[in-house]
Amino acid sequence: MSSDSVNSTQTTAYALIGGAESIRQLVDRFYDLMELEPAYTVIRQMHPADLSTSRDKLYLFLTGWMGGPDLYQEKYGHPKLRARHLPFPIGSIERNQWLDCMQRAMDEVAIDAPLKERLHESFFATADWMRNKSD
Repeated sequence: MSSDSVNSTQTTAYALIGGAESIRQLVDRFYDLMELEPAYTVIRQMHPADLSTSRDKLYLFLTGWMGGPDLYQEKYGHPKLRARHLPFPIGSIERNQWLDCMQRAMDEVAIDAPLKERLHESFFATADWMRNKSD
């Protein structure tokens, strides 16, 4: 996609990324990296041993968050992101590991640079808002 498409307020990230299949690839790569890379140990430990449900929930959430169908809301109701994550201590280390893991996943699934930048800015804003412990 061209930069003009990314900057258009009419074009969703869901459309630009390539829809459901591309979001699934991104989510799967994100959790594969979290599982395999020691750099993401802190956030990996916050998840259950079996990542299947986590993969599905992030896929459903990102689908709607990027402008596609509201699959997460249809299945689980309002995301209530901050409330759902309050049981987990999230500070700068956790935020940064999550962001780094997602950035690497976006790099590895070859998301277009302007879209990757747009997503990273949005991911940062959301991840920073999720912090609930001081450093």
